[in-house]
Amino acid sequence: MSSEFSSGVVQQEALKRRRVAPSSANLPLVDEGTASGDVRSLFAHYREHFVRPDLPGIVLCFATNSVLLKGMLEIAENFLFSESLLSRRHKEMIAAYVSQQNACPYCADSHGALLGAQGGSPEMICALQRGDLNAQLFTSAELALLKFAGKVNSNSSAVIRADVEAAIRAGWTEPQMAEAVHIVALYAAFNRIANGFGLPSPYPDGLRGQL
Repeated sequence: MSSEFSSGVVQQEALKRRRVAPSSANLPLVDEGTASGDVRSLFAHYREHFVRPDLPGIVLCFATNSVLLKGMLEIAENFLFSESLLSRRHKEMIAAYVSQQNACPYCADSHGALLGAQGGSPEMICALQRGDLNAQLFTSAELALLKFAGKVNSNSSAVIRADVEAAIRAGWTEPQMAEAVHIVALYAAFNRIANGFGLPSPYPDGLRGQL
């Protein structure tokens, strides 16, 4: 086992220990003890699939409606948290970058930590959380992907064919860019749900203070 990989594993375990229980400032989160049978069944499925005993705040937000929760978990399992046309690593880059654009500390820190689990360095994570597309930390293809994702998120009505072609010249395919649009839109929705409920960062003092 390489020292770099070993260091990353240690860092991820430390982050798990520092993660605090979900809370919300604006709307109440679903309490598992009083949740419906359908919701409790979906919680059990989440724990089994993701091998995670605690329930993230965003899952508890969606649990206000079992239909929404079921749909969100299906999307998470089969698209967001799986390899597809874009890798998990690139999806987490997009999620972290878009979440900071949308001023969502819960999602920015959650996906920053997940990017670390996919091999993202602390320097890369911190740069994304500052909105700094540092050419020394990203490949030219990654920079093109993030720039495209940022425009889709912040100014989608201004996206034109030339933006897609710029990404293609950097090495991406048209189907990958279509997938990137869906990923950006989904995480932008999650950002608004997390902010609407008032979810704080799951890490005391924010993720950057933990790296």
